Amino acid sequence: MNSPSVAVTIVTYNSARFIRRCLEAVLAHPYPNKEIVVVDNASSDGTRDILAAFEKQCRVFYNDQNVGFAAGQNQAIGETKSAWVLTLNPDVLLLPGFLAQLLAAGEADSRIGTACGKLLAISPDFELPTRQVLDSTGMFFTPGLRHFDRGSQCSDDGQYDRFEYVFGATAAAALYRRSMIEDISIDGEFFDSDFFVYREDADVAWRAQLLGWKCVYTPLARAYHVRRALPERRRSLPPEINMHSVKNRFMLRVKNVTFSLYLRNWFGITARDLAVLGGCLTVERGSLPAFALLARKWKKLLAKRREIMRRRRSDEQSLNLWFASDPVSFPAEDIAQRVLAASQTSGITDAISS
Repeated sequence: MNSPSVAVTIVTYNSARFIRRCLEAVLAHPYPNKEIVVVDNASSDGTRDILAAFEKQCRVFYNDQNVGFAAGQNQAIGETKSAWVLTLNPDVLLLPGFLAQLLAAGEADSRIGTACGKLLAISPDFELPTRQVLDSTGMFFTPGLRHFDRGSQCSDDGQYDRFEYVFGATAAAALYRRSMIEDISIDGEFFDSDFFVYREDADVAWRAQLLGWKCVYTPLARAYHVRRALPERRRSLPPEINMHSVKNRFMLRVKNVTFSLYLRNWFGITARDLAVLGGCLTVERGSLPAFALLARKWKKLLAKRREIMRRRRSDEQSLNLWFASDPVSFPAEDIAQRVLAASQTSGITDAISS
């Protein structure tokens, strides 16, 4: 049986510290049917000099300006035709077998549109840690419409060693089915370029759920990720990033929230909104332009919302289950069994955690 084709798409912006190790790890994967596309968003730190050395092994595109992560990924994805697309951050270091394991999980069911693995935390110097700390095992949402990575900053003690269905995946290392990309794109965009950077993967995950696609987590696909944007580190982040975070929180909701979900959680949502607004008026005034940007994009946002809701396939009850105080996931034993059965003939893996 032929291996499904996969494109690895990477967007760089002043990524000189990470990109060489990232690309070396991707190229070291023996997976036979892959292509690598890199889009550089006008880096000025030496990233382009490093990328030049990989031009014979990857396709590299150099933008004249920073168009943002979302638009950069759309550009990279548009240059490919593979059955699957792995979006990858430059600060991710893949471990052996990552691609094959994600593809095995995704190929196990045609209803799976996204597959994610176990991301572990690593320091910016890419030195492997002695103590394994989780970075992400999939995405979850709270009733206040905040989204987080499951297990973030917790010790890896085997608590996420089962196949599970999760809400979505962080785009730092997410595998997307091409047919899902085409199905859920709005106005020709998979990632919403109006987000520019941050929360665009949550928007994709929510839209995919609304349109009836599944996301599976496999503990057998492992990689390391340098996580810089954490809630507790917000004050150390660039003001522009925080501004887009505020803007995108509201864009995310305007586009995707259903009436039933809002009614169920209106108190928590309102309380969080007031906290965000208060923070912008006091300690984070640099984020106030987010509201002006939101107002300018309002009509466009409503048009996107109408299109998403027109195409919605999931029912209210199943959607509402995902929004809870504790991370929600569902067993994916069916996927584990199919991956195990496939591995007995293909050699993908030696064992499935139970």
